[in-house]
Amino acid sequence: MPAAATRRSGPVLADLSRAEPFASAEEAWFWTMAALAARNAGARIVSGQGLKVRPCEPDDVIRCLDRLYRQRRIEIAHLRVLRRFGDLQRAPDPHHPADRTALVLWREAMSRLEWPLKMKGIVA
Repeated sequence: MPAAATRRSGPVLADLSRAEPFASAEEAWFWTMAALAARNAGARIVSGQGLKVRPCEPDDVIRCLDRLYRQRRIEIAHLRVLRRFGDLQRAPDPHHPADRTALVLWREAMSRLEWPLKMKGIVA
């Protein structure tokens, strides 16, 4: 059989039995934002090539967030805070007066995102 006939044409997906779920929605969010930033910078996201095999793709977390928004469980203000601090790769600082309002929105969004991510096996 020719080598071309045995070559796979699609992506090779990671073995999900080795996948390590995230410890929290916050950890999943920071990973998602880092992966999206890398993708926007031109990196090719290949499943199973990171330090840890994760049980999802970045778009899976975004879809959960989108569903919460469409269900009106989170608002645009939540999304703005998630985006801002996701880009910074840190949560709002409770000791910084300017972050107090953002911290409330951050905690609400994380608590609402946690359940769907757990149901999908993304968060332990």
